[in-house]
Amino acid sequence: MSSRTTPKVAVLMGGPSREREVSLSSGRECVTALRETGYEVIEVDAGPDLAARLSEISPDVAFNALHGRWGEDGCVQGLLEWLQIPYTHSGVLASALAMDKARAKAAYQSVGLPVVESVIASTAEVQARHVMAPPYVVKPNNEGSSVGIYLVSEDANAPPKLSENMPDTVMVEAFAAGREMTVTVMGDRALAVTDILTDGW
Repeated sequence: MSSRTTPKVAVLMGGPSREREVSLSSGRECVTALRETGYEVIEVDAGPDLAARLSEISPDVAFNALHGRWGEDGCVQGLLEWLQIPYTHSGVLASALAMDKARAKAAYQSVGLPVVESVIASTAEVQARHVMAPPYVVKPNNEGSSVGIYLVSEDANAPPKLSENMPDTVMVEAFAAGREMTVTVMGDRALAVTDILTDGW
């Protein structure tokens, strides 16, 4: 931390992921809240020059408002560690594990938490045949915020036709009916529980 009376905060937003627009929106909200609280805030649209920008800005802390790959998967966290800039949210390992759904599920299973059946398969195979009995869900293994989700119903006659933007390999997971909840955890303290609502499912 520098000797500045008012800490300088670099809010990282945007970036190259498929969740860029969501990140820009939430990043601007963070900027507004931080400025109202009295911090000196610099908005940083994260691009290939991010390391150079941060070195030039020399913030006291980086507020990570990036979403999806590169922002939540350990990549930007590793960059911030290298630059020795303190940052918000989880560290490198936790971020990388959480974004990789298969490895996250393996971690849950290792401590006895129940998870639904799933397999990793190529997009070509998923589009050629049912790789498990419907109903099931097809999703990228390493994206966030329900990006690229396909729900295959129990009475589906054919496998799903996936977007060209889908990665070469995906997770196919048995469908589990119920509500989707997300819980923020800070240290060892659970914060607010949010109910995730999606139209059309």
